[in-house]
Amino acid sequence: MILNKETAKKTAELLLQIKAIKLEPQQAFTWASGWESPIYCDNRIVLSYPMIRNYVREHFAKQIEEKYGKPDVIAAVATGAIGIGMLVAEYLSLPFAYVRPEPKGHGRKNQIEGNLEEGQTVVVIEDLISTGKSSLNAVKALEEAGANVKGMFAIFTYGFETSEKSFKEAGIELHTLSDYEHLIETAQNTNYINAEEAGTLRKWREDPANWKA
Repeated sequence: MILNKETAKKTAELLLQIKAIKLEPQQAFTWASGWESPIYCDNRIVLSYPMIRNYVREHFAKQIEEKYGKPDVIAAVATGAIGIGMLVAEYLSLPFAYVRPEPKGHGRKNQIEGNLEEGQTVVVIEDLISTGKSSLNAVKALEEAGANVKGMFAIFTYGFETSEKSFKEAGIELHTLSDYEHLIETAQNTNYINAEEAGTLRKWREDPANWKA
């Protein structure tokens, strides 16, 4: 869910500007899943640009407070969201933790790193939502540890039907600073892509598993 349309447009513009999101409608990136895609997103690049990471941090913090007030803990999904999650927690003067994909195989075998007490309210930070599987895996770990997960905030989502269904079934509210539709609209309005390329990008999202450049 987008809480602020102007923020969604500006975030999309900034991500395109620093090439955190790359659009290549006539070519194809290959994802780890094997899918061919005309878009590639690496929001960790945001951390290399102080003005932009501050923009993301402050809008995350503002929207979290508007939606939920101050939670007890900010938690991030490892590894991509750790940096921005720490910045948000620092801005809000809140404790921080992060969640591994699975428990460590040695030492204390933690999956959650940081102090988390049973019953504490948590907002989860993610950098990117694709299928939502890894994000919801982190939520599950937090809930099993006794946390009260209020919701999740991410920088960007592709808006796949499967991810929206998964979040709904899990009962987790997802809010993003920007999303696929605002990205395509912004890219076209700024002449980053033309109308035909915008059509190609929209068609890809209809059936990403079978799309070919």
